Amino acid sequence: MFDIGFSELALIAVVALIVVGPERLPKVARTAGHLLGRLQRYVSDVKADINREMQVEDLKKLQQQVAEQAKDMEQSVGAHMKSVETSLNESIAQGIADKPETAAATDSAGVSPPLTSAGADKPKV
Repeated sequence: MFDIGFSELALIAVVALIVVGPERLPKVARTAGHLLGRLQRYVSDVKADINREMQVEDLKKLQQQVAEQAKDMEQSVGAHMKSVETSLNESIAQGIADKPETAAATDSAGVSPPLTSAGADKPKV
C-alpha cells in the first residue's frame, strides 16, 4: 500500500521517541497498532462487501440470460410443435381425401365406425 522502507520507519520511530517521550511511547505504539488493525479490518470488510455485490450482480445477469434462453427455447419448441401439428393435420386431411370410402363411412358425429361387427365378439350358445 505505502512504499515505506526500513530507514524511513527508523526515522519515524526516532521522531516519535523524541516527541512523545520514552515513558508514553509503548502506550502510543499499542494504540496506533490497535487503530491500524481496526483500519485494516474495516478495509477488508469493505472489499468483501464490494466483492459480494459484484457477485450478486453477476448472478442476476446470469439469471436473466438463462431466463431469456429458456423463453427462446420455449418459443422455438412451440413453433416447431405447431409446424408438426399443421403438417400432421394436412397429411391426415389428404389421406381422408384420397380414400372417399373412409370419409363416407364416418357417421354424422365425425367418428369412424368400429372395424369389427358388434356381434362377432359374442360367443354362440
